[in-house]
Amino acid sequence: MITELALERVEFTCGHCWHQWSTDYDVQHYRDAEGRDWEYFSRDGIAVDSPYTPAGAPPCPECGRHWVGRCAARRLIPTPPGALDTPRQPIMDQVGHRPERHGAPLLAARAHRQPDQLGPPASDAGGTSAMATTPSVPTTEAEVGAGEGGAGRWRG
Repeated sequence: MITELALERVEFTCGHCWHQWSTDYDVQHYRDAEGRDWEYFSRDGIAVDSPYTPAGAPPCPECGRHWVGRCAARRLIPTPPGALDTPRQPIMDQVGHRPERHGAPLLAARAHRQPDQLGPPASDAGGTSAMATTPSVPTTEAEVGAGEGGAGRWRG
């Protein structure tokens, strides 16, 4: 049984060339017949390993090295059937029901604004490396509405 559906935006920073990128993953939490919980990831409709593990870390688009990601934002997707008053529409004709959806282009996992490139960490006077800070990404409606002059545009 599916216990949670979510879309997670995962950010990566290459520790070799410092390139930054992000990718959206569909995440399903599933409880099997024995009561064990599992987590499944997919990207562009293809099952993949968790981007939070070395096995699932994608290659850097610039240098090809693999780096584990971090969750930058997520959106829960309600699982059906939901409460009795949840809006829903019956499907009377499987073939004729919203046929345009079959030909609609798929939203690619990287079809969103990519992070600004900050470059390698700066060194302080003591010769140690200080990590460059990443600007915070709004994650709530209040934060989204407060940014960009209150225009409510998503910057992620």
